[in-house]
Amino acid sequence: MNASAEWEDLVSTALVGTDRRPIPGQAASEVELLERAAVHTLRTRAGRRPVTGVEPPATAAPEEQPVIPPAAADRFAGLVEGKGPKLLDEWLEAAAGRGYRLSPHLLPRLLDHAAKDRSIRPHVGVLAGNRGRWLAGLNPSWKFLLEEVTSAAVTGFDGDEVWELGTSGDRRVYLSARRAADPAGARELLAATWEKETPADREAFLKVLADGLSDDDEPFLEAALDDRRREVRNEAAYLLSRLPGSRLGQRMAERAARHLSVKPGRILGGGKILVTPPETCDAAMERDGIRAKPPHGTGEKSWWLQQLVARTPLAVWTRLFGASPRDIVRMKVVDWRREVVAGWVRAAVVQGDPAWARELFLDDPLADLLAVLPPVEREAVAVDFVRHHADRHGRLVDRLVGVPAPWGPDLTLAVLEKILKLSSGNQSWYVGEVTRLAGERVDPALHDMAARFSPEPPIQEVAALLRFRDDMLKELQ
Repeated sequence: MNASAEWEDLVSTALVGTDRRPIPGQAASEVELLERAAVHTLRTRAGRRPVTGVEPPATAAPEEQPVIPPAAADRFAGLVEGKGPKLLDEWLEAAAGRGYRLSPHLLPRLLDHAAKDRSIRPHVGVLAGNRGRWLAGLNPSWKFLLEEVTSAAVTGFDGDEVWELGTSGDRRVYLSARRAADPAGARELLAATWEKETPADREAFLKVLADGLSDDDEPFLEAALDDRRREVRNEAAYLLSRLPGSRLGQRMAERAARHLSVKPGRILGGGKILVTPPETCDAAMERDGIRAKPPHGTGEKSWWLQQLVARTPLAVWTRLFGASPRDIVRMKVVDWRREVVAGWVRAAVVQGDPAWARELFLDDPLADLLAVLPPVEREAVAVDFVRHHADRHGRLVDRLVGVPAPWGPDLTLAVLEKILKLSSGNQSWYVGEVTRLAGERVDPALHDMAARFSPEPPIQEVAALLRFRDDMLKELQ
């Protein structure tokens, strides 16, 4: 039987079923039918003649990174297929941080996954190795990989060569390292190539300048406010808002004085904040990062006011009102309080101001504010919140996401106690979410502590997830 006739016979059998039309020469088995179809397909592909007149692709460059250990490879295969806990991001970060690369047979699944999830691409750039970049050159769907970080940035190749010839990810890593060692030199390096950079790279490189930010950066950032790309202008405005002495800071201070004022009270912190929202959003305001068009459902004045407050350096308010952040947050805002407080929250997060974040968190415990606090204080505040605040409407998880991993023993104990309380009360529906977050954020080395804490199923579920993570990380050592 020729190949075409054999394939037609297999298709016919599949359509009517092996019980009605057995495979010639074999027992009636669906598995055997599929196996023969697979063999036929592979034989057909292998027997094709190469297309004439087309140059075959060059071979991939030799690998320079160590391949992941076999146990870690097996673990990755399960995670990427969705088997077990959703810890793929943590695995990728740990593996890339150790400079590993994936085995070639695992690359297609990873690249397909990264094509849909941008957040993991920086790790994938390292793990893909030279073979992955070779594949990316052959498959348009994986082309994003050619712009991500490579092993060159991780292993510290020649800086000048990386900046001139590296991928966008490599250049970003190099600029970050240069910024840490020589802030002025990094800024000058970026300024020298600024006009040649792509809009996306200009935005990414500006974010690097957040580390080591100083008044010396102000002229460069002020010029960036005239960039053609809105995201670049916005990033420059955010950075300038962290410099009270900048020209943008001075312009925002003048606007703040026109639109907000204080009527003193008889007791400390008892003053009233009087608000007059902007009537228009002119070109000068837009240049300073205030967007004219509000989101759907938001009024223009409300939108402009919130942005004006968010863009204003926080030091302006203490100087303008003559009060500390604590007293200002406690003042009554006669009108437009929601917009003013939302602007302060955004400013505290963007400007990384712990003093404002601390007081605003007491007013409204938002996760973004918690993330601004120094690590030791952040965990202490989180412990106090878990133990002394009722978890109404399931808001505990919304707050705890502001505490990055790994959680220490004190916060771990407080959360385990809360899980037991929730599981025995009328909020048992919520236990799963808290349990999952604890399993993902607690230091995995504390799995024995969790296992000994209580035999209750939710606690043992946390312990099992921590043990899984502990084993997972040890396999990458």
